[in-house]
Amino acid sequence: MRSSLARTLVLTFLCLAQGPALAQALSSPLGAPPAQPPGASAQPAAPTPHGQGAGVHSPLSPFAPLPQRKDVVPWSVLTDISTRIENRRIVPVYPSAVRRLDQKTQRIQGFMMPLEPGEQQRHFLLSSVPLTCSFCTPGGPESMVEVRTKSPVKYSLGAVVVEGKFHVLTGDPYGLYYRITEAVGVR
Repeated sequence: MRSSLARTLVLTFLCLAQGPALAQALSSPLGAPPAQPPGASAQPAAPTPHGQGAGVHSPLSPFAPLPQRKDVVPWSVLTDISTRIENRRIVPVYPSAVRRLDQKTQRIQGFMMPLEPGEQQRHFLLSSVPLTCSFCTPGGPESMVEVRTKSPVKYSLGAVVVEGKFHVLTGDPYGLYYRITEAVGVR
């Protein structure tokens, strides 16, 4: 089981790390953009507008976004973290709102990312947005929760809710930030 999780995470992070480098250059029927005149200063690249990029639900997705629920931990809390480099590793820095969730029963809503084949899942990742590629995750480790269930949960393409003991991870060997154990499916 651990080897399939490791394989999935390695492929995920390779896709995320190599994304722009592996992008295909496309030509335009309108031609190349005009060259910048000599001596003109280059404009700094604009930041990515809110609502684009990894971990954000695309309006073009065939899957509906997560419905609003007051009985689950919002992804905005889980994804509002920062990172630092420590001993050549990226280490999450959790705000107090996230640290308060640790070792307590929580409900999380998301999209299943199975780690093994089959209709019934006992070990999977729950993501803030649905998968669009079977080899790439839709976001970073802050937008996923590893789930271990008490009893199998039926795989679904739609949003699911699980409840269990929530763990805020430090130093996870697979680079995960969150885990739920003893989870059960919730309607």
